[in-house]
Amino acid sequence: MIGRFCIPFIAMFYLVYVIGRNINPLLDSAEPRLNSMEPTFTSTVFESETILLASTRETVVRGGRNLFARLPQAFSGINQIGIIGWGSQGPAQAMNLRDSLAGTAIRVKVGLRSGSDSLAAARKAGFSEENGTLGEMFQVIRESDLIILLICDAAQARHHPEIFAAIRPGATLGLSHGFLLGHLKSIGAGFPADIDVIAVCPKGMGPSLRRLYLQGRNVNGAGINASFAVEQDITGRATEYALGWSIALGSPFTFKTTLESEYRSDIFGERGILLGAVHGLLEALFRRFVSQGMPEDIAFLETAESLTGPISRAISRNGILGVYEALGKAAKVEFEKAYAAAYAPAFDILAECYEEVASGNEIRSVIMAVDRHSRMPMGRIDGTRMWVVGDAVRARRVGRGIPVNPVTAGVYCAVMMAQIDLLAEKGHLYSEIVNESVIEAVDSLNPYMHHKGVAHMVDNCSTTARLGARKWASRFDYSLSQQAFPALDEARGADTALIERFRGHEIHQAISACAQLRPSVDISFLETA
Repeated sequence: MIGRFCIPFIAMFYLVYVIGRNINPLLDSAEPRLNSMEPTFTSTVFESETILLASTRETVVRGGRNLFARLPQAFSGINQIGIIGWGSQGPAQAMNLRDSLAGTAIRVKVGLRSGSDSLAAARKAGFSEENGTLGEMFQVIRESDLIILLICDAAQARHHPEIFAAIRPGATLGLSHGFLLGHLKSIGAGFPADIDVIAVCPKGMGPSLRRLYLQGRNVNGAGINASFAVEQDITGRATEYALGWSIALGSPFTFKTTLESEYRSDIFGERGILLGAVHGLLEALFRRFVSQGMPEDIAFLETAESLTGPISRAISRNGILGVYEALGKAAKVEFEKAYAAAYAPAFDILAECYEEVASGNEIRSVIMAVDRHSRMPMGRIDGTRMWVVGDAVRARRVGRGIPVNPVTAGVYCAVMMAQIDLLAEKGHLYSEIVNESVIEAVDSLNPYMHHKGVAHMVDNCSTTARLGARKWASRFDYSLSQQAFPALDEARGADTALIERFRGHEIHQAISACAQLRPSVDISFLETA
């Protein structure tokens, strides 16, 4: 339904939703909440601290180069770390670990398929057969004590039997994504019982991970936040291994999650505000502004440039509420109308997307899509008029004279808040919600789109993320165009209850607390990574 017929349904959704965060018929029949997770842990190597996020106390470890001297203790029993794969995360993790462990007896060795196209890139990065830091994938798996599996998700699903067979009993399997667990659950399988299984999941693309690590050479604590999970611990050292791994990557702080919670929030977030939603909402807003008579270059400035520039910077430093509070009186009214019009359509799609991820449908979709790539490779995502105009706008960009468009800000914040609300109702911890829905967007991904456009942002991510962005961006574009914008054009005041809930939302305290542990520098594109 479109136009006037959709308005009563949107209004009805608002009334039901704002009664209370736990009363939501849309979700009652959906995938059940995650089991409650204890957000605390202990370490004998690294000091932990407790932070208050909304109403929950969570334990975190603060990173920094001053902790690198403790890495041999954290990795006690590990002589070789095998980095398997050279995709989005592989180069960054291999180089960061190698650099952090320099001068220790722990070897970092890259494992690739024989004849891999990535061999030349690995050699260029300093890994080679001659110095014993580059080898055939399965040989490296067999000889390593910690195997960090970074091949693409579909390849993990396809080759996990051979990979599991190559891992020695007592070794540790490390993952940076829970996709493999989701696949194993969907086929009724599991991990080998005689190995540790841990995860360290950087909250940003691989290039960001490496770039911020290099910027941190002179500024302690620069890096990408990470979550960690312990799925199996037969050695009793799994937590120390995971924390050592995260510290060595340069994570400013590391928080606890579970592998299931991670893959749900991560795969979902990529399709939501991190990649798919931001792409779709910008396309929709650009066309709307142009249709209202705005010149194309100004429309790009008021949408993409506004969002990836001053709006993202404001959220990074002052939180989502900070964007709203910095607006003038008239601009606040425009923000509120856009927020109220966009929230329900966005929540509707996000709820569907979460169910697709939790049920395993999205995981199966990724595997099937990769199987089709030999016939139908992924196409371009920056060929529309908007991104062509954007090339010219970025080429003549000077300084930071970019406006905060209140409609763009209202729509973007509405989608972000809808994602936050859905993850909270599904039982995710606020540390995970803030990192997956806010910090990763404004401190890692959006700066890449600001630098070189949407394709540069999306296509520096994993295959799973790239596929998800392409699949779901059009859904957000369509829904906002067909539901949110007609509601905005009704020229009625914003839903006051929805706006009051936004102003008083507990996420603002959680974002403020997490912002104290953000990277110590902003990502820069002026130096080589």
